[in-house]
Amino acid sequence: MSTFKPLSDTVFTSPQVDPSDLAEAKAQGITLVVNNRPDDEEAGQPAGAEIEAAARTLGLDYVAIPISGTFEAAKVDAMRDALAKNDGKTLAFCRSGTRSAHLWGLAEARDGSPLDAIKQAGADAGYDLSRLDALLAQL
Repeated sequence: MSTFKPLSDTVFTSPQVDPSDLAEAKAQGITLVVNNRPDDEEAGQPAGAEIEAAARTLGLDYVAIPISGTFEAAKVDAMRDALAKNDGKTLAFCRSGTRSAHLWGLAEARDGSPLDAIKQAGADAGYDLSRLDALLAQL
C-alpha cells in the first residue's frame, strides 16, 4: 500500500522512502523525487546518494533540499525551482512527510496560491499546516 499522500494533482509527500519504493513511485507517474531529509538524521535511514542512484537508474530526476530546523528562503526557492522545472509528478519525502508538506506549502504561497487552499490541501493529506503564516513571516 502506498504511503504517498497527494497535496495536489502533481505533488505527493511521503515518510522516508527506501530505494525499493521508487519503482512504485515511477509506476504512479512520479518523475521527480525531492529528498527533504538530511543524511544521518536517524540511524538506519538510507543515504541520499543511495536513493538518488536508485531514482536515476529508474529514469527519475532527483534533488536534495534537506531541511533541518528552519525553513530558509533559499530552500523554499529551491523547491519552487524544482517543481517549476518538473513536467510530471513530484514525490517529496522526509522522516514523516511533514517538512515536505510545509516546504511545498511555502513554495506555493510564495507563488501566490491562497494560504487557505494550501492549508486545506495539507489537511486533506493529513498534515497540519497552520504554522505557514508564521513561517512565511520569517522568510
